[in-house]
Order: sequence, then C-alpha cells, then structure tokens
Amino acid sequence: MQAAVAAGHPATVAAGIEILEEGGSAADAAVAACLASCVAETVMTGLLGGGHAIHWDGREAVNLDCFVTVPSGVGAPPIELGVPFGEEVVHYAVGPGTCGVPGLPAGLGVLWERFGRMPWARLVAPALALARSGVVLPPAHASCLAMLEPVFTLSGAGRAIYAPTGQLLAAGDILAQPGLAAALELLADEGSGSVYRGSLGDVLLDGVDGIALARVDLESYEPIWSAPAEAELAGCRFLTRGGLSGVPESLARLPRLAELSATERVLALLGALEGTGPDGHTTNVTVVDADGQACVLTTSLGLGTGDFLPGYDLHLNSMLGEVDLHHVPLVPGARMESMMAPSLAVDPDGLALAIGSAGGTRLRTALIGVAASILDVGLGPAEAVQRPRFHPVGALVHAEPGVDEDALTRLESAGRAVRRWPAQHHYFGGVSVAGRRGATGDPRRSGHAATLA
Repeated sequence: MQAAVAAGHPATVAAGIEILEEGGSAADAAVAACLASCVAETVMTGLLGGGHAIHWDGREAVNLDCFVTVPSGVGAPPIELGVPFGEEVVHYAVGPGTCGVPGLPAGLGVLWERFGRMPWARLVAPALALARSGVVLPPAHASCLAMLEPVFTLSGAGRAIYAPTGQLLAAGDILAQPGLAAALELLADEGSGSVYRGSLGDVLLDGVDGIALARVDLESYEPIWSAPAEAELAGCRFLTRGGLSGVPESLARLPRLAELSATERVLALLGALEGTGPDGHTTNVTVVDADGQACVLTTSLGLGTGDFLPGYDLHLNSMLGEVDLHHVPLVPGARMESMMAPSLAVDPDGLALAIGSAGGTRLRTALIGVAASILDVGLGPAEAVQRPRFHPVGALVHAEPGVDEDALTRLESAGRAVRRWPAQHHYFGGVSVAGRRGATGDPRRSGHAATLA
C-alpha cells in the first residue's frame, strides 16, 4: 500500500505528508496532522478534546483511548441550545460546566513515545506554522460554523476568532487564531504534559470561571492501550472499537453485499445499522507510511463549550453536555463513552484498509458503508466515499440524492418515513480512508488526501 495521508482539511494532510517525506513514521505523521487539525479544523476539533486511535505496526494492532474523563467537581449550570442539522434540530448543552478532562494531548504524547521516531518539537512545527499564518476556511467548515454560530460566538473570545469584523467567517476567509501559536509554542517546549502539569494546565484551571476541573483531574489522567475489537468483513479481519461505537455488532448483522442488487444492498445495510442518533462534531486523520505501518486517529471537542482559554484561543470541550454519550452515570474519574471507531482491515496479504470517520453516530453508518463498498463491492476509495449515504434515526431514514429510489419507496410502503436531502451534507459524516487503490478524504467535510511521491 502506498504511503498516504487522508484527513478533513488540505492543511492537515500537508502536515502529515511533510513528516512522512522526512522519514517519519505513521504515528509521527498522525500526531503532526492531528495537531494541524487543531488549528485548521477548530470548527470540528481542538487540543482540549479527546479521541481514539488504532495503530498497526505491520504485525499487530493496538487501540489507544485518549478520550475525555469525568472531572471530580461540579461546574456552572449548562446552557441549552438547539442546533439545526438540515430539518432536524439537535439539542446540546454547552458552557464551562460541560468541560471534561481533556485526553488528546496525553494521547498524542504516548502515541509518539511508543511509535514515533522524530523529535516532538518537529511534529508540532507544522501546526505552529499554520497558527502563525492563519488558514483558509473551506466550504464545508464554513457551513458547519454557520450552523454552530450560537456556540462559536457565545463569548467575546469566540467572536474575535470567528466573526472578527462583526460578520461570521465565510468560505475562503482566513481563520486567524494567534493565541494558538502561543499554545503550541508551550506544547513544543513542555511536551504534552503542559496541559496536565505545566503552563497550559495552570491557565485551564485558573483562567476559566465555571469549569469543574481540579488539579488532581489533570495530574491523574492516563491514556489507555487495549486490544482492538475484531469482526469479519468480506473475508478480512476488521479491527476496530467496540462499546458505544456499535461497529462489531453491525458488521455481525451485515450480509455479503457484492452479489446483491442496488435495492437489496440499501436494505441490507440499513438493517445492520439500525439504532443510531446524533451527537457532536468530530474529525479524523488516516495515515499509512512507507514501512506499511498505519495510524487512524479520530478526535472531537463535542460542540465546544463556547469558552476559550485566555490568551491561547483554545476552545474547551463540551463532552459532559453530549447527552447521547451518557449511557452510564457520569462517575468522577471515569472515562466517558464514545462512538468513535478508527479501524483497520487485514487480510492474508497484510493491511488492506485504514479508515476512520467523523460524524457522531452517523460515523458508524459512513464508516461501515464505505468499508463494505471497498472490501466487499470492490469500489475504489474515492468512489466509495462519494457514494450517496443514508442514515436511520428511529422510524425515519435520512437519504442523500442518489440513494436507490426503489429501496426508499419500499421503506415508505413499510411505514418508514424518508427524508430526502437536496444535496450531500456533512450531517452524513466525514470518512478518511487509505487502501490499496489509493486514499481519499470526504468532500462532505472538505476533506483531502495525498500520497507520498
């Protein structure tokens, strides 16, 4: 498989490719690309969020949990917001009291320590350069920003970043976040521990009123390594996450698709995917290096609280307000549940696919649909990602233009409601994938991909 990077923004991809070109490992490139995403994709993610990764060293895979934990205290009461996703209104809670203990910096640190080979400061450098220069806001990110304007302009700091002239930034505008340069300089000098026992942690604890975090919460945070969950897809070992992701269970219900008609394929996928609903914003980075190692990393802030670390332009995560993640009680010190599912597919010839998706619970729909289209149906990555998507929410099925109409008519005849969207939309997730026939980012989220020359 050719070395490649796929992600949610061209600048994120460029950061990863830069590191691969200098001989960095897949983990090095994933760390650099993720840090770049925390500058270029702040509508989707940020350094003070959490994530999940999967890493393949050429022989075996390991999962990394660097998601958010529940803090020991109680913060300010949440601010309730309704956010429209097309015609669907999703309810969120934001504000400083919804900030959980961030895990992403610690996760990037241990990923680099275990699998990296370049200096830490070198991996921070591409993101730092972006923070100093500013970065172009692509169309899909501008669309998300317009939808989330009440959150991103809740504070004066947010308005200064996302509506600096009084008007919300639009596609093609420069997203300037000068404070991120100062934050990344500290991260380069102090390492990922800056957020837990260093300068950034001090500001996080002392600089934002209403958060529930205490020093013990930061100092006790630990990423968790574990064996992947395993399922079967088209003769491949599909290595992923279990739990709230639901991916292994969905794959167990999924029949072979290659010999089915277009109508039967839609109905079979829908049957395997039932039981999902919306949650916050995410982004994904997928990297394969020249040695055949791979790293897939999915990260999120939730929606973000609307609060920013003074002087550093770092948006706080709002994971405690993501009600769809509250499937168990929020116990102080406990790791929160997540729907993220960075995944790998391995066959007798080795790594066949590295794939991850953004999109909350639509993530599972997008990831399984694209993976099955590549591994079972035989499509190339670009064609599989561009294929129209559908997503079930209870009795309602959302469908992009081009989904088989006979299948949708049969669903309506059976009493299901079908909402036909007028165009492809970021609601349906954002897949980043690298396979034997190339790599691609998802146009629904202005994604991008590049291969190593």
